[in-house]
Amino acid sequence: MKNLYLQLAFCLMALTTLGQTTASQKTPAIIPQPVSMTVDNGQFVLPQNVVISAGAHPELKQTIAFLKEFLAVPTDRSVTVSAPATTATIRLILNETTDKALGKEGYRLTVTPKDIVIRANQPAGLFYGAQSLVQLFPAEIESATPVKNVDWQIPCVTVMDYPRFGWRGLMFDVSRHFFTKDEVKQFIDDMVRYKYNLLHLHLTDDEGWRIEIKSLPKLTQVGAWNVKKEGYFGTFSPPAPDEPRTYGGFYTQDDIKELVQYARDRFVSILPEIDVPGHSLAAVVAYPELSCTPGVENYRVRSGEQIMDWSRGAPPIALIDNTLCPANEKVYEFMDKVLTEVAQLFPFEYIHLGGDETPQNFWEKSDAIKSLMKKEKLKNMHEVQGYFERRMEKIVLAKGKKFMGWDEILEGGLAPSAAVMSWRGMKGGIEAARQKHEVVMSPTDFAYIDYMQGDPAIEPKIYASLRLNKAYQFEPLPDGVNPKYIKGGQANLWTEQIYNMRHAQYMTWPRGFAIAESLWSPKENKSWPDFFNRVENHFTRYQFAEKNYAPSVYEPIINVTRTPGDYLSLELSTEVEGLDIYYTFDNSFPDRFYPKYLEPLVPPKDAAMLRLITYRGNKPVGRLITIPIADLEQRAPKKK
Repeated sequence: MKNLYLQLAFCLMALTTLGQTTASQKTPAIIPQPVSMTVDNGQFVLPQNVVISAGAHPELKQTIAFLKEFLAVPTDRSVTVSAPATTATIRLILNETTDKALGKEGYRLTVTPKDIVIRANQPAGLFYGAQSLVQLFPAEIESATPVKNVDWQIPCVTVMDYPRFGWRGLMFDVSRHFFTKDEVKQFIDDMVRYKYNLLHLHLTDDEGWRIEIKSLPKLTQVGAWNVKKEGYFGTFSPPAPDEPRTYGGFYTQDDIKELVQYARDRFVSILPEIDVPGHSLAAVVAYPELSCTPGVENYRVRSGEQIMDWSRGAPPIALIDNTLCPANEKVYEFMDKVLTEVAQLFPFEYIHLGGDETPQNFWEKSDAIKSLMKKEKLKNMHEVQGYFERRMEKIVLAKGKKFMGWDEILEGGLAPSAAVMSWRGMKGGIEAARQKHEVVMSPTDFAYIDYMQGDPAIEPKIYASLRLNKAYQFEPLPDGVNPKYIKGGQANLWTEQIYNMRHAQYMTWPRGFAIAESLWSPKENKSWPDFFNRVENHFTRYQFAEKNYAPSVYEPIINVTRTPGDYLSLELSTEVEGLDIYYTFDNSFPDRFYPKYLEPLVPPKDAAMLRLITYRGNKPVGRLITIPIADLEQRAPKKK
């Protein structure tokens, strides 16, 4: 009986989503929005025997494999590949004469009732054209198993498309919590669907060193392992000496080579980050001689316990010294070894060396640092770090790479050829660009996708919020800045509070859709209502793909103020138009037959709980939110 109920429930979901996808075919729901697209008369119906024609170019293998998988498995069609032929169902054509409008990553996609043609100057363009093509099909195309009773047809369209920015990145923090090689591949597969081309791997931090350095084996023998903890990261109790340090992992050099090739096959470059001189506890634990503070040989790799005091803001006050010592020549010998091996493993032109959130209080007490300052005529700790960064740049350049760091590297005087990744808002990026340095924008207020994306009562808690609507407002090119210095942008997924891949998906999507569109699509094409209509189509796709995503955009935004009489006043709104909010204060569970929000609410005198839910028409779309009145009191301005 239980199985029968489950089958009926799935059928009901399928019927609902089928209705949505059938309607959506009238308006193609491609993310990111193409440069131009016209919907022509007619439909293309996928035949029982699909023939893909393509040249023998080796870089087309992944595009062909992608199309074969998506067009064969869910549809139960036969898909074969042939040499170039005008009679094929789908033709992939590399231009013999360059189409200047398309550049290296652009494409033209033409769908007629007879066939489908994708043209591009380079194989990457054909790959991105294939992504757009699959998004034209009904959402069931995402299923990993055959789906019956679907009309496998798409609208006839003419698309001309190319990216706005060359750097379209996602940062994946694999240090705070380790993600396996196969999980990183899954992350790459998800990101390329939305035309991202840069994976920034945050490989080292206080919680773990994740890349094998053969000349420094303790980095992974010791530095890759800590004690498993669950709960709220940063508040864990310090691990006892006898607790097993078996949680973590690292990538062997063979793993890295495999990931680099996997990404390259999908037209993704991997940017490695070795975060120094702060965030270096895992390295210091492995090699205590890298510190300039006595006693570090007693330190352990962090398991999420508090090691910084952030009460005064940045830079933090370190409770233990997690930094490499700029006054220690062994540090530069160490980094030379690390970067020699990193440079050989990653073909990408940049190496990212962090530079963020470096505490200074232990440096201030160090006699070695004081001697360095006197010798080099350094005025303060920012200049001490600037000295370190300039020496890092020389090592990076000697390996044939370019140096990149977070925007703190500006504070001590920027190394001559350094590129800046601006995370503390746009200010650092603007300053760097004005100094004629290359910049990648990834500001916290638009692009930090580890932040909560809905109400704290229902979201995994972290110290800040970033809703989908705000992420969609990301504009990487500030007014008055020379565009030639803005390489593009990226979203950052820090994983202090992210323990597994399902949660990583939840945090990345749909905000990853928003950042993708800001980096690919023309600024003038962006429209929040249109974008969200397409997002809902992709929610349905994710249901069929069984991928996780956050529905937080449907849920109420709660603004808590106080009335002149010092009572709580609750103003409710939604990111999405056309939703109704229903509520209760009586501890019962609201539906659309309960009171509907029409004006600010004042909780009854003895009420203990507010419950909220959103509907579109007669269907619930948001999750039920339950908030104690005491929690709302904490959010309100202090009583007068």
